[in-house]
Amino acid sequence: MVRDTASHCRTGISWHSLSEYEIYEKLATGEKGLSSQEAATRILEFGKNELPESKRASVFTIFLSQFKSPLIYVLIAAALLSWFLDHLTDTAFITVVILVNAVIGTIQEWKAEQSAKALQQLFRITAVVTRDGHEIRIPAEELVPGDLVYLEAGTRVPADLRITQVADCSIDESVLTGESVPVTKKVTTLPEEIPISDQENMAFAGTTVVRGICRGFIVNTGICTEVGKIAVAVADTTLSKPPLIIRMEKFSQHIAVAVLVATAVLGIIAVYQGMGIIDVFFFAVALAVSAIPEGLPVALTVVLSIAAHRMAGRHVIVRKMTAVESLGSCTLIASDKTGTLTMNEQTAHIVLLPGRDSFQVTGTGYTGEGSIHTHKGEHLSETDLHQVQRLCHIAALCSEAQLERIDEGWHHSGDPIDVAFLALAHKSGLDTSLIQKSVERSLFIPFEAERRYSAAGFTDATGERFGIKGAAEAVLPHCIRMRTAAGDEEVDQALLLAKAEELAVDGYRVLAVAEAVSPGIPEDPIKSGLPPLVLLGYIGFIDPVRPDARESVESCQKAGVTVVMVTGDHPATALAIAKTLGIADTQDQILTGMEIDALGSVDIPEFFDLVQKARVFARVTPVQKLSIVDALIRMGHFVAVTGDGVNDAPALRRAHIGVAMGSGTDIAKDNAAMIITDDRFSSIVAGIEEGRFAYDNIRKVTYLLVSTGAAEVILFTCSLIAHLPLPLLAVQLLWLNLVTNGIQHVGLAFEPGEKGAMNRPPRPPSQGIFNRLMIGQILVSSVVMGLIGFIAWYSMISIGVEENTARNLAVLLFVLLENVHVFNCRSEYVSAFQMPLSRNLFLVGSVIAAQVIHQVAMHIPILQDVLGLQPVSLSQWGVLFAAACLIIVIMELFKVIWPRVNKTE
Repeated sequence: MVRDTASHCRTGISWHSLSEYEIYEKLATGEKGLSSQEAATRILEFGKNELPESKRASVFTIFLSQFKSPLIYVLIAAALLSWFLDHLTDTAFITVVILVNAVIGTIQEWKAEQSAKALQQLFRITAVVTRDGHEIRIPAEELVPGDLVYLEAGTRVPADLRITQVADCSIDESVLTGESVPVTKKVTTLPEEIPISDQENMAFAGTTVVRGICRGFIVNTGICTEVGKIAVAVADTTLSKPPLIIRMEKFSQHIAVAVLVATAVLGIIAVYQGMGIIDVFFFAVALAVSAIPEGLPVALTVVLSIAAHRMAGRHVIVRKMTAVESLGSCTLIASDKTGTLTMNEQTAHIVLLPGRDSFQVTGTGYTGEGSIHTHKGEHLSETDLHQVQRLCHIAALCSEAQLERIDEGWHHSGDPIDVAFLALAHKSGLDTSLIQKSVERSLFIPFEAERRYSAAGFTDATGERFGIKGAAEAVLPHCIRMRTAAGDEEVDQALLLAKAEELAVDGYRVLAVAEAVSPGIPEDPIKSGLPPLVLLGYIGFIDPVRPDARESVESCQKAGVTVVMVTGDHPATALAIAKTLGIADTQDQILTGMEIDALGSVDIPEFFDLVQKARVFARVTPVQKLSIVDALIRMGHFVAVTGDGVNDAPALRRAHIGVAMGSGTDIAKDNAAMIITDDRFSSIVAGIEEGRFAYDNIRKVTYLLVSTGAAEVILFTCSLIAHLPLPLLAVQLLWLNLVTNGIQHVGLAFEPGEKGAMNRPPRPPSQGIFNRLMIGQILVSSVVMGLIGFIAWYSMISIGVEENTARNLAVLLFVLLENVHVFNCRSEYVSAFQMPLSRNLFLVGSVIAAQVIHQVAMHIPILQDVLGLQPVSLSQWGVLFAAACLIIVIMELFKVIWPRVNKTE
């Protein structure tokens, strides 16, 4: 049995701070690993090494979720009331609307859900483990605490391990910590209080070995691993409501209250005027049908579906329809650094030769595409090029990586820094494959964390030589000379160290290259010490920013969206990248994980003050990132979080809108609302723009539906006060709201975005759909349309037109009012006559279709009976059309006057 185990997960044990003997004791294991029998016992106790299966929503579940909307609840209530009053036609109309909305939403979300990959991919691997004293390969889910596991370059770490043997091993932990540079592993016991990113004697589940080999004992599996803890944190993280849902809930509540109050007040007035109870019921139903924008759920779904399709064309996959508008509403983006703002590819960016100005290196990534030139863009002199090539020649021989062109692409393997050195050599004009094959290397010293350098003894055209590359502070103390344009000169240690520190402050990882002053290959430089060296130069490496990242950040800032960086990387590196991107300028805009820990709590005012001032959050843990996002939300921001690693998952889930990178981990994608397929920050900006377009179209459709519905209520109110019969039947109102107007609002959903969407700030989080402009235009347009309808109705009844005939003409008048008014709704600011019809031919077609369908209904007997319609003469149609055109005249005047009297909009 496993000893010293208080629970399923071994909490409170700092495995990195224990000696090898203590590891054996705690895990009840040894150098020969576990026996098969003991492993079988432990898997019963600890469970399989896997995360809980993420339950995928079925089509039926997605379908049911479409009904979770306050506006749908109101529609269901209206349908039930119609059924109770035996208005089966009304009930059927409303039911069809609800079902169409649900079907469209289900199709869109199901398609998006299929694009997300399974969470379990992180653990569906095999591992080499020592069982019964023999090495065997088994599925990773069968590993248990105490197993001795062997890792080599290219393998994914299957569980959390305490490393006990290592040979030149580096592990890429960016998915967990956000660090862009692989961590060199060692076996030395470490202090107890250090962060995960500094635990060099541990290997964590889900990370990848990029170089060397190591062995270690599994200390945690499944949900007890660091990845598992994040998965648990994700499951416990409360989801934030999308901005659109918040706004539509408020809108639905206002509509519901307005309908109830208006119905009650007008019903009381009707009873007071002597109307019978049955007639009051019919009046109340008709009034409710008028006030409720039945077509809005379908319209919203269509708008969001169209926007989702447009976003897909701009490399943004939307998993939840409500997320479409959310990105457009965000006031702050908390962006990951590695792989999001940067390329996650170490690249030589600067070459510094002693006694010269630095040279610039173009091209990014692990390819030989690019060049080396002066700051003025000039080619290097023959002397400088020769020294750069000598530096690259030695660096290539001190590397174990490979980089070569295959067909039209580049293939690489090995440590990223070594590959970046080879890429630099290709840019200088060398063929590294030829160097590595043709030059005899009789001595090789691999990189070790303790030494901080790698070296090689080789024989080339100059004879037997010894070269070295490594950290500047490790190589420079052994340099007695430096190679300048005038020849080898005495080295200036203080000046060169200061220069290295200056480059480091700018965010570069500085490595030095040198060769022995004298020819020959030392026998054992590790024991006898390095020979006197001559410094050839410094190389400054950096994980470069994406080419379009700065412009994208500027676009966000211009649009009123704050961009902050949240990373596990070093503060100096993070600030250097932030300065390049225009995110931050000074040191006091950085908040580190250690500073957050020093506060003792994230629920104190000091934490919120620091978060509000900071623009760069560096060396933060996943839990701290979650706290930062939560604080930003509590400050009133609509927060979008971008990320690609396991460490980003809790924050992605907590944010109003989680944005995962397409090349990121499955956990990140699984907890994001949308996925950027090309990993470009510029695609996020495109998503913001499309989100704003979508929100504008939602407002336009809402304006159309609410104003026409309010006009019908005004018509009914005026008729009631004037003691006139009901001007429209409930079924006629449903025909207007769901069919004729319904066709048009679908056309309005196709409206392309207006210019200037990214030049205005985001809507305040507290602002609903109805701002002052929306209220103003709805009031004016609804009053005008309502009065036009009432005057026509009053006139017809006064001159003795038969009631049903008058209703037939009133219905046609409102169809024409809708046909004309939809062009007012194309823009809240721009004249309808300045909006070319060619911008949205679908809308033009929908207006024609709405009129044609109504004309057909007036001539088909069955629809005539159901809707109470009949044909009209061309002259009658012309008079009604002329009356309807008044609405466009009035709203044109409104667009001219409103900006002058209301300067705040």
